Order: sequence, then structure tokens, then C-alpha cells
Amino acid sequence: MALGRFISFEGSEGCGKSTQIKLLCKRLQGIGHEVLLTREPGGTDLGECIRELLQHAPEGENMTPESELLLFAASRAQLVREVIKPKIDSGAYVLADRFHDSTTIYQGIARGLGGQIVSLMNDFAIGECLPDCTFLLDINVREGRERVRARSGGKEDRMEREPDSFFEEVRSGYLELANNNPERFVVLDASKTAQELELEIWDNLDKKYGVGS
Repeated sequence: MALGRFISFEGSEGCGKSTQIKLLCKRLQGIGHEVLLTREPGGTDLGECIRELLQHAPEGENMTPESELLLFAASRAQLVREVIKPKIDSGAYVLADRFHDSTTIYQGIARGLGGQIVSLMNDFAIGECLPDCTFLLDINVREGRERVRARSGGKEDRMEREPDSFFEEVRSGYLELANNNPERFVVLDASKTAQELELEIWDNLDKKYGVGS
């Protein structure tokens, strides 16, 4: 059986994660790999209900950081056990639009909950299911927010409406996390064109896993 791989994509709003995941999926499928795309929050029936509450439902507008952390953990725990781990075990490539690193940064740093409690929640939710490789698409806050506004038509979700200062903390937190975990993270300049990023991602995966061989 072929060896499955778990690859996550991280970054602030507007960095282009979703575009790159779709491009990578097409490339991998083109050379015969089974590929599963997931997103967070979401990816399961339960997770999609949690996603609606976290991002769009009026009931979530006054959500506390603690409740937000628990909801993300619940969505992730279901996703790992119902979807991600079985697919990896079957030999598929799993491409995740966000995973536990998002909680480390958004809730732990930007929301101010701290590393200890967030680390405990992450460990409980994911067990030993860690990404093999994480691509961090880094972009300055102003450009990222301009992209979000352009694609949303002014209808930003609850998280996207946070102030610039929030996303400055997100960006600096991601860069520090990547610097502390160089064996897993690949940091890419998300201001480049989609085509340039696609080639860089493929080149990195080929060097790590020989995907193009």
C-alpha cells in the first residue's frame, strides 16, 4: 500500500491557501494519487455545523475566546477520527486548509488564551495525527485584507472583521511558530503569483517525498 501523507496549509486571511490546495490536488491526482481535501472548521457534518456557528450565525457574535477554542477543538477531533486518519492509513494524500496551528495562533496568541491551555486542547483533539509538512503562506496584513474584501464583496465573516492589530499578531505568531519548527514548516511569500507559488510548493514536496518521480 502507498504511504499516505498529511499536508496542511496555514496563513492569515487572504493568503491564497484555498487556491493552492486546489492546484496541488489537481497535480497529485494527475500522477495517480488519491487526494482528500479538508477544511477547518468543517470537513464533517458536525464540523460544518460548527463552522456556521463560528463564522456566520448571529448566535456566535458574542462568543468568548474560551468557547471559540472549544468549538474549534470539537470540529478538529471529529475530523481527525472520522476523515483524516482513515484516509492517511489507506494511503491517500490529505490536504488540509488549516489544522491545529491555526488554533495555536488565533486562539492562543491573537485571542490571548496562552500556549499552555491551547497546547493541551490541541493534543487532546488530534492525538498523534500531526501534519507531515505545513506550508505557511505569508502575506502582509494590508494586502491580505484587500484580497478578502475583494472576494467577499464587503460581506466578511466574524473572524475576517477583526482589526488589523489582530492580524498583525496572527502574522508574527505564525512566523515565530515556523521558525521554531523548521523541520515541518515551509514558509512561502504569498504576494507572488498563484503560478509561482504552485511551482514552489510542488518543488518542495518533490524534494521531500519524490512526488514527481
